[in-house]
Amino acid sequence: MGKIEWAMWANEQALASGLILLTGGIVGVAGQFRGWQFAAYAVAAGVFVCLLEYPRSKRSKGTSVERTGQYCFTVCVKAFGPLTRNYYVRAFLHAAICVPGGFMLATVLGCVCLGIASLIYLVAAIRGEHWEPILPRKEVRKPVTESIKNPPQNPPPRPPAEMRRKRVDDLEGAAYDNPISVTDD
Repeated sequence: MGKIEWAMWANEQALASGLILLTGGIVGVAGQFRGWQFAAYAVAAGVFVCLLEYPRSKRSKGTSVERTGQYCFTVCVKAFGPLTRNYYVRAFLHAAICVPGGFMLATVLGCVCLGIASLIYLVAAIRGEHWEPILPRKEVRKPVTESIKNPPQNPPPRPPAEMRRKRVDDLEGAAYDNPISVTDD
């Protein structure tokens, strides 16, 4: 079996938890719950986590499928260098971001999900994984060969007419010839 890429799972978990944290923060601010300042923090933290986690990392083996519109976020995340490439940093950053979310009921679920993502990133860091950007490949067009430019001038060779008729006759004869006797009870 292949090696599990923990960072891929951590990325999906962290993106989902950022959206959950953002939603819980919006609910807390809109409802003016007690301690709504934590909800305002959760909105900012959720947006930050979503922006950080939106670009997928390049897989070590196999094909890497990027998200729609990922390139502009990839450039931003890549600009921070080792702070965003190192999964130890991401694990501790997510762990620190999720703590204030635990003080309000509307943001607790996002807090717990982000804590789980932090643990998964820690496992990925221990396994030696790191973030690599998926950059667009420049496709090199192969030159068009001469046979494609000029279609064939002559039709393909065909067998003589007698051979073609024999095949048809053999097929018709085989369709009516039943080697097993069929009886009706």
